[in-house]
Amino acid sequence: MNALATADVGELLQLVPVQRAGFALLLAAVGLPVIGVVIVGLDIMPVRFAMMHVALLGIAIGLWTGLDPMVCALVACALAGAGVAPLARTPDGLSGAMGLLMSLAIAAALLVLAVTGVNASGAFALLWGSILSVGTADLVVLGVLAVAVPALFWWRRRDLALLLYDRELAHCSGVPVRGLTLVLLVLVAVSVAGAIKLTGALLVDALTLLPALAARRLGRSLTSITLWAVGFGVFVNLTGFLVALWLDWPPGPVLVLTAGAVVLAVHLIPERSTGSWRAPASAPLPSSPSSH
Repeated sequence: MNALATADVGELLQLVPVQRAGFALLLAAVGLPVIGVVIVGLDIMPVRFAMMHVALLGIAIGLWTGLDPMVCALVACALAGAGVAPLARTPDGLSGAMGLLMSLAIAAALLVLAVTGVNASGAFALLWGSILSVGTADLVVLGVLAVAVPALFWWRRRDLALLLYDRELAHCSGVPVRGLTLVLLVLVAVSVAGAIKLTGALLVDALTLLPALAARRLGRSLTSITLWAVGFGVFVNLTGFLVALWLDWPPGPVLVLTAGAVVLAVHLIPERSTGSWRAPASAPLPSSPSSH
């Protein structure tokens, strides 16, 4: 039975759509877990949920106009990420802005689908992912993220370390906190949209947040956390994808369960109490005014 299953997986790996899906997951493992480090470090969990709704609006507009739905989702998320940056002056302000954005985006998406008569199932199907339909455009987006995100972290690693640790310290050290926060929010937004086909927007945490959570347990600095996150991302994506092919299960849920198992396993490792790098969970966002 195992030999037969292995043979089946080998045959599946010869198919071009499967190869593209595997390559897409490999590219995603390089850039998206680093985005997860940003999400955890800035404590901006609501951004993910808001961008899911914005992506749905972009997809609906794409289906209506005949444009590529994923390109429309990427543009919509990028604009939304840039648009909320000035409003995100405090954690509470960000939560309020994200709540407003979610409500407006889903309402607009449903209105577009209802008024234009577009098949709603086509739009909502993308929220569940369609990894075997990954095309050249999706690979380009993921490839750009795989290069741009680590490059930004390496280029501005000192500024980012200060920004994610303490925004007041970053500001006093001359870090352009508002501009850097804007760039990070746009990258987060685009990454959520770029991962939609791989796991679906509802399960995007498997590619972004979960590897970062595991990495924070082992990393002693922002650089080591980032490297651990990428390592976990590669392991989770490739292992989860192969297991999904072997068992003939949907890749999205398998990736989430694999990433969750890694997070749980890592948290069983005793944590060293000295020398660790942690961003204060309660710290205001980088663009917020001084609260002390």
